[in-house]
Amino acid sequence: MRRFFALAILVCGSLRADTTLVLPFFNHSSSANLDWIGESIAETVKDALSSEGLLVLDRADRLEAYRRLSLRPGAEVTSASVMKIGESLDASNVIYGFYELLPADNTNPKSKGTLRITARILDLKHTRQSRTFGELGALDDLAALEVHLGWRALEMLNPKTGVSEQEFLKARPPVRIDAVESYVRGLLATSPEQRHRLFTQAARLDEHYSQPCFELGKIYWEKKDFKVGAGWLERVARTDPHYHEAQFFLALSRYSNGDFAGAEQAFQLVAGAVPLNEVFNDLGAAQARRNNTEAAVASFKKALEGDSADPDYHFNLAYTLWRAGQFEPAVQSFRDVVSRNPNDTEATTLLGRALKQDGPRPGDPKTDNRERLKTNYEEAAFRQLQAELTKGHD
Repeated sequence: MRRFFALAILVCGSLRADTTLVLPFFNHSSSANLDWIGESIAETVKDALSSEGLLVLDRADRLEAYRRLSLRPGAEVTSASVMKIGESLDASNVIYGFYELLPADNTNPKSKGTLRITARILDLKHTRQSRTFGELGALDDLAALEVHLGWRALEMLNPKTGVSEQEFLKARPPVRIDAVESYVRGLLATSPEQRHRLFTQAARLDEHYSQPCFELGKIYWEKKDFKVGAGWLERVARTDPHYHEAQFFLALSRYSNGDFAGAEQAFQLVAGAVPLNEVFNDLGAAQARRNNTEAAVASFKKALEGDSADPDYHFNLAYTLWRAGQFEPAVQSFRDVVSRNPNDTEATTLLGRALKQDGPRPGDPKTDNRERLKTNYEEAAFRQLQAELTKGHD
């Protein structure tokens, strides 16, 4: 897929799809304990725009820009710095703003105060600012205020959005403010232990809160605790911008747990929406484990169509053909592996056996379950390329 990306970008030339950057909102309240709200607004607006198909730069990109410009994350920056941050990331638009906490209404002793959020969109392509827009409501309704702010930003950036405001809001039910705070503090935490504790707390405080479930799923995947990780990843909502990534790692977790039917189902879902070579490769591996040779061969060939230089795709195709007793095509594919990686001793050994028409022996640990999986997932790059290609045909 990376090879295809490079080729397509050369074809596109200087065309760049519009991307949006959302900065943390600045804290204009008198309490530093509310600093986390600025990050929360940014994350919610980013997720809202991304889930509706807009290209939005992620938090890691933004932090890298701050590092390059020697800016402290979370600190209020000038309009000139906002522009520099956006330009450093080739963003077309930057959403930024501030929030303030107004005094609680004396008639409501339970009120934590009223939150006022003020936002603007800086159009870097035309060097102009939008009018200010914002939200006003109870602090406890923070999640709902953020989602509605996301809707208003979406309307301004993409007036022809195919979703109605009612549908948009219904798909994103409000989340408890204490759950939101735990999640955002987890994002800001510096130690893995803190992140894990705060994400778990967020997910337990609101069982329908999708974002911490994704983070926990990835944490357990990295720990190779595939059973627990799968449980968290299954809870990621379809409206979550990480939904397809969650399904990809859910599929890998199921595969590692020996649930090849469940893995195939999840890989197929991802392949239908994000047809990455890596996804087709792993789909083929799951199908091969289910002894569905025809489907596996077709999936491996799709992976090769996108990147014929990857020796692992050739190996998986060759290995599946060899196991099925199709020695002649297996020989050619094993040769394709060795020509690309002469140090691949496993492919060299199996090439020799394929030449002798010496098939697999049941229970042989050296030749059983040798499919090679890919664990990299590049949806953001795929979406960027897709948008650039679309723009090139406009």
